[in-house]
Amino acid sequence: MWVISFSFSKIIRNFNPNFHTMNKYLNIALLFLILSCKSQKTIINSPVQQLTIESAEKLIKLPLKCITQEYPNKLGQVLNSDAELKSPAELHPVFYGCFDWHSAVHGHWSLVKLLKEFPDLKEADSVKDILKKRITAEKIKGELAYFDFENNHNYERTYGWAWLLKLVEELHTWDDPLARELENNLLPLSRMISGKLSKYLVKLHYPIRVGTHGNTAFAMTFAYDYALALNDIELKQTIEKRSRDFFYKDANCPINWEPSGHDFLSPCLEEVDLMRRVLPRDEFLKWVKAFLPELSKDDFYLQPGIVSDRNDGHLVHLDGLNFSRAWVFYGLAKQYPEMQHLKKLADKHIQYSLPNLVGDSYEGGHWLASFAIYALTR
Repeated sequence: MWVISFSFSKIIRNFNPNFHTMNKYLNIALLFLILSCKSQKTIINSPVQQLTIESAEKLIKLPLKCITQEYPNKLGQVLNSDAELKSPAELHPVFYGCFDWHSAVHGHWSLVKLLKEFPDLKEADSVKDILKKRITAEKIKGELAYFDFENNHNYERTYGWAWLLKLVEELHTWDDPLARELENNLLPLSRMISGKLSKYLVKLHYPIRVGTHGNTAFAMTFAYDYALALNDIELKQTIEKRSRDFFYKDANCPINWEPSGHDFLSPCLEEVDLMRRVLPRDEFLKWVKAFLPELSKDDFYLQPGIVSDRNDGHLVHLDGLNFSRAWVFYGLAKQYPEMQHLKKLADKHIQYSLPNLVGDSYEGGHWLASFAIYALTR
């Protein structure tokens, strides 16, 4: 703003004798413009790469609003008989809110993560009460039973599975009696999901390289974090092997083709996020130089995904893309000093989407908080 002011002031000084008067009005106009920009809704006052208790207080309102909201609901099930025509809460005793199963799962993750990071949240007691009432051993039996339905054995493969494992990882790494209770209640479901994912990755011949739910690298990344935290040796070794099988020979990823119109993940960057975990430092740097050579350049730039209508459930996916790109960039910058330049790019992506999160329509509000929280805690 002030660069513009200086440029106009210089022009006025050269061509108009009433420079001081005109410059005064110009600066007043610019001040109104700046104040107008600052009046836009924001949810954080700290640097964007930090999650503060103030921003947590605002973000937690999103999962709290939808976690017990049964409708609207997208079940995504295959019906085998009239007997399976039941309400979402009957079919999914724990994860029935937030529009669909996977969003309900990562809505619970959001509650756990924020409570873990900020025990003094104003909503702490309410959150604990919800978690205790929802994640019970009896209700988890109901979730397990759903996977026994004919034609629904692979329900929510692999996106929902990945978030379920992320939820359990978050509980496992939280030193709190409530976390132990909830983790133990979830244990039968997490073990089942871990086993299903291992078997699936072994038989999967080609990875799925999309910017939406089916992305293989995304699921493997979250599952790998879980496997490390819980010492799930079978899943860990399966992911390490299949990561090399699927992605090791990849080169020159066409990131300039991204994003597609309703991506919330970057196919190129999700591979990077996975491979930085499973490959040793020198091997990863060699791999990423071949896979995405422009990433290491100080002037690397990627335009944040532009959302034209946040009331459109698919178009608002691009806010999610901005958050998921940001968490990849932050992860790289944290692990590799030579990639510090990516922090600013991550910040830019977050700055585009974060101010629109609170008070947004249900189309984005039912799931985007999880993506924002994960990015802000990288």
